[in-house]
Amino acid sequence: METVKDNTARTFMELMRVPVQFYRTIGEDIYAHRSTNPLKSLLFKIYLYAGFINFNLLVIGELVFFYNSIQDFETIRLAIAVAPCIGFSLVADFKQAAMIRGKKTLIMLLDDLEDMHPKTLARQKEYKLANFEKTMKRVINIFTFLCLAYTTTFSFYPAIKASVKFNFLGYDTFDRNFGFLIWFPFDATKNNLIYWIMYWDIAHGAYLAGIAFLCADLLLVVVITQICMHFNYISMRLEDHPCNSNEDKENIEFLIGIIRYHDKCLKLCEHVNDLYSFSLLLNFLMASMQICFIAFQVTESTVEVIIIYCIFLMTSMVQVFMVCYYGDTLIAASLKVGDAAYNQKWFQCSKSYCTMLKLLIMRSQKPASIRPPTFPPISLVTYMKVISMSYQFFALLRTTYSNN
Repeated sequence: METVKDNTARTFMELMRVPVQFYRTIGEDIYAHRSTNPLKSLLFKIYLYAGFINFNLLVIGELVFFYNSIQDFETIRLAIAVAPCIGFSLVADFKQAAMIRGKKTLIMLLDDLEDMHPKTLARQKEYKLANFEKTMKRVINIFTFLCLAYTTTFSFYPAIKASVKFNFLGYDTFDRNFGFLIWFPFDATKNNLIYWIMYWDIAHGAYLAGIAFLCADLLLVVVITQICMHFNYISMRLEDHPCNSNEDKENIEFLIGIIRYHDKCLKLCEHVNDLYSFSLLLNFLMASMQICFIAFQVTESTVEVIIIYCIFLMTSMVQVFMVCYYGDTLIAASLKVGDAAYNQKWFQCSKSYCTMLKLLIMRSQKPASIRPPTFPPISLVTYMKVISMSYQFFALLRTTYSNN
């Protein structure tokens, strides 16, 4: 894991490096508007749309497989097995659609954050950037590892298992199986050529889904980290301001600057909500079902299937926790502004200054937050509700399955 260099100022693009580079591997270039090579941008776009057309055809195959499996109770276990993958695929699809629909908002958000980013090492120390970056990188590394481990395991485990049996254990036939349960309108295992073409086609679709799912959340982590850093800096400036009674003009000018700064941070939070609100709503609804179905698979399957689905379960739970953790951190950072304003020696200042400070405190009492439609602001309480809902679905599914 890369460490923060104490003698070098960190640029905003360095903080954005992981999601930007991963997005480019599937053809999504966030900074395509800055590109000086139109042909390269066009090729990226063709690659992206071709990949998603292929991916969505595979999702349709999963949906058909799910529908066919629920027609008979004998095959309903297969429907339960494919359900989490369908949920993951639909969330990845919706996140990418949200990124495309809100591309202008995303560009505006990232450009504003880049403009506000402290450029010099001295300024970055004032903002405590190293502390925020350290936590951010740990979260990014853990979630990236889990997300890629899930897609890699599902994609390549069947081929590795079949190869070991055929080449080293002396089995007579090579088992042509896929990592995902998908319906095909033809026999995809008829011969080796068709099998391997479809195998790598599915592997690419899984990788694309994993990256689309992963990078939307990594962008959210980077953006919320930056906004929390700015809220924290506002709080420090307010607490450290001396509030000299003989310098009323300087006090008011300082507070006007802080209020404008605070307002800009709140507007950035609204951009985040415009970009993420609907995709996070679907994310949480699907996560409850995913965790339920994955937990059922873990309790009702063989050891090797349990290991694979445990990775999937950890990925789903960590993803929900990560979003809720940063939602909670954003709320706490924005509320801290009001506490810092109140902790000033405002009683030494003029009435005009106190009136302006009161307005800042009143505004900070409505915290900045991530707000999916029909959901309360996302926080760690939301995480507990999602886990509770998942357990209720799981208990219902186990009871229903046992009774039949």
